[in-house]
Amino acid sequence: MQPLRGIALKIASVCIFVAMASLIKATSDHVPPGQAVFFRSFFAIPVILVWLAARRELGSGLKTANPMGHLWRGLIGTTSMFLGFAGLGLLPLPEVTAIGYAAPLLVVVFAAMFLNENVRLFRLSAVVLGMIGVMIVLSPRLSVGADLNTTETLGAVVVLGSAIFAALAQVFVRKLVQTEGTAAIVFWFSVTATCLSLLTLFWGWVWPSPKEAALLVLAGLLGGIGQILLTTSYRHADASLIAPFEYTSMLLALGVGFFVFDEVPTLTMILGAAIIIVAGVSIILRERHLGLERARQRKAMPPSNS
Repeated sequence: MQPLRGIALKIASVCIFVAMASLIKATSDHVPPGQAVFFRSFFAIPVILVWLAARRELGSGLKTANPMGHLWRGLIGTTSMFLGFAGLGLLPLPEVTAIGYAAPLLVVVFAAMFLNENVRLFRLSAVVLGMIGVMIVLSPRLSVGADLNTTETLGAVVVLGSAIFAALAQVFVRKLVQTEGTAAIVFWFSVTATCLSLLTLFWGWVWPSPKEAALLVLAGLLGGIGQILLTTSYRHADASLIAPFEYTSMLLALGVGFFVFDEVPTLTMILGAAIIIVAGVSIILRERHLGLERARQRKAMPPSNS
């Protein structure tokens, strides 16, 4: 284990994913989300293949014992990506980022519902706190006095939907990892998302300008690189150690939103995001504590005589 390297790779992946989202947002006024999903997924595939070839895992890394599991995970994950990209064109980048933080909170709920994971009072309380933060972020868009016909309201709804589908996708990944390797999960998701995005071809794809095409291709390449860095980070450090660094994306999103897109964050958004981050970090730290406790218990158990 090399925890500092793992943290550095995690932060690098976060930076790249924020850059990728920024590129998608920069083209969102003209390029529909389904087309953006295609570029993001298709151009990530060669990056992943080169990575696997460099690791000499091109043959073994793509084998799967559960093709239908990949299909369902791809369908749900692609829906999340589509809604998220649609939201980038309707809401400020920091707000999209903050609402997206609902996904890991919802994973706790869905894991209890669908995987029968035991959720105790502490984690449940943290989830409730985090969802209060999400509602604070959403409140200006969905309040009784708000104009419910605005694009911002639609954006709030689709980004929340993206977070819900992202959480469901993570539940499917938790099941897939029991039989599938990380490389196969990453590769087949990109393939599935590419194929599914083509179904939107007849619903408003446009001919991008050379600049837009370059930004979209770069977004796909960055998506593949970011996924590789994220995957590699978990080889060097425990997930519970590096997971909190996911929230550095808020600082990056605030900076990019302000300096690139002239988006000034509201106090309401910042307050809600802060509450969500506190709740998310609390769950991560609790998981780390429980993991260490279980490890100590296993070491303390007498060896079996069977």
